Amino acid sequence: MTNLTIIGNGNMARGIATRALAGGLTVEILGQDATKAKELAAELGTGVTFGTTADAPQGAIVVLAVPFDAAKSVVSTYGQALTGKTIVDITNPVNFETFDSLVVEPGTSAAEEIARLAPTGANVVKAFNTTFAGTLVAGESGGQPLDVFIAGDNADATAAVSSLVSAGGMRPLVVGPLKRSRELEGFQFVLMTMQANTEFADFNWDTGLLVTK
Repeated sequence: MTNLTIIGNGNMARGIATRALAGGLTVEILGQDATKAKELAAELGTGVTFGTTADAPQGAIVVLAVPFDAAKSVVSTYGQALTGKTIVDITNPVNFETFDSLVVEPGTSAAEEIARLAPTGANVVKAFNTTFAGTLVAGESGGQPLDVFIAGDNADATAAVSSLVSAGGMRPLVVGPLKRSRELEGFQFVLMTMQANTEFADFNWDTGLLVTK
């Protein structure tokens, strides 16, 4: 049985799949381009199957490793095929034309918009939007395990994502209900602008957020 389906075949898909496989899960890669999905599955190795987004996802957890607009389209298109699934939204709804704002309205978030499109019986969880692809492949940043911030309204769904994170050698931090995605997306937007700013020359998309005490 497939534990995890990842929609997408880019760098974030590679990173999350790498952590899932390290934790002993099986992974299904579904992409619009079957050839790219096959190539990523072959790169990842044993325990990975592949298909296209025309195929119904087999995993109990479905990760939307695609841009925000594409994630909305995926959820709308799959419809009832997502019933009973835990849907993980990793998106950051940044206006990439200006890199100066988010594209969601104040008082909402990408995760909440995706949740409104999901069928009854599916649970949307925000996770992995504060981790960069390269750090996920490595499983750490600066020699420290990654903190993965998680927000969701369903306790079983957030627990399932927390288990995925823990199995992959990272630390899950459940920060509250799905509306906390607003703060997670806003904070990550600030971090992304720092990564892209040449004034911060030491930041090369390989940083990680860490909560210490």
